[in-house]
Amino acid sequence: MHDPLTFHEKFTPDDFEAQYNLRLSRPDYETTVIPDWKSRSEAAIAAMSCTLDIRYGGGEKQKLDVYSCGDPGAPTLIYIHGGYWQRGDKSLYGFLAQTFTDAGVNVVIIGYDLCPAVTITRIAEEIREGIAWVWHHADGLKLDRDRLNVMGHSAGGHLTQMMTGTDWPAHDPALPRDLIKSGIPISPLSLLEPVRLTQGLNAAIRMDAAEAAAQSPMLNHPPLTDAPQIVVVGGAETDEFHRQARMYAEKFTTPTRSIDLYIVPGADHFDEINILADSSSDFFDRALELIRT
Repeated sequence: MHDPLTFHEKFTPDDFEAQYNLRLSRPDYETTVIPDWKSRSEAAIAAMSCTLDIRYGGGEKQKLDVYSCGDPGAPTLIYIHGGYWQRGDKSLYGFLAQTFTDAGVNVVIIGYDLCPAVTITRIAEEIREGIAWVWHHADGLKLDRDRLNVMGHSAGGHLTQMMTGTDWPAHDPALPRDLIKSGIPISPLSLLEPVRLTQGLNAAIRMDAAEAAAQSPMLNHPPLTDAPQIVVVGGAETDEFHRQARMYAEKFTTPTRSIDLYIVPGADHFDEINILADSSSDFFDRALELIRT
């Protein structure tokens, strides 16, 4: 039986770029996608109850935004943005937060330092610091520390998997092992070796083979909780993104841990976020149901 972890032997450098460097297939990324998210988020932030740029750590971008639905006892969604660990910003996702707060969910969006200023290893640790900070400061933030759920897209999907694979009491003895109540990794990078082998992407990430293995959920960070998960991938995404999502769900589903695979019909890597932000979509309904569980 073919071992999915040795797949890369059949790929050329150009194959890796085509499969993983997704901006190559969206020439409107800088001119349409990002400006649209930015303008929608600016409008959402102006209309919402939120507290921005709360510092949780010493790094330049170690700040988080809290969006309130008005109910301190509601579930909280912690969202981790994508950008291949080297770009992106939490400020772009206020429009997504608004969809969830309108549905009665509090939202925290965590910012983090980016490669090459820091490593992927450090980024994962920053997200742990952010989530631990939220747990410790939940009362002041008017959040329920016992209803924390994590979602992330692309690199944020990888970081979501890393968080479900975190031994929280080892990180901080005050933290509960089941700190995370559900996980929704969207288009996650579950295995980092193929990203390391992309010339364009890894130029800024600067990941070597040892770090790629050490920071891969598939290899060294299996879920340490039975919290349910939905692993999401867009129907129009590349074969490799489908494989990345599918192999995680297949490997780590157990009789006591539900990990569903959900394919967003017709969506590419970027439009799936627009679909998630549509409260009438099946994707949103599935995410909301899990978060409310």
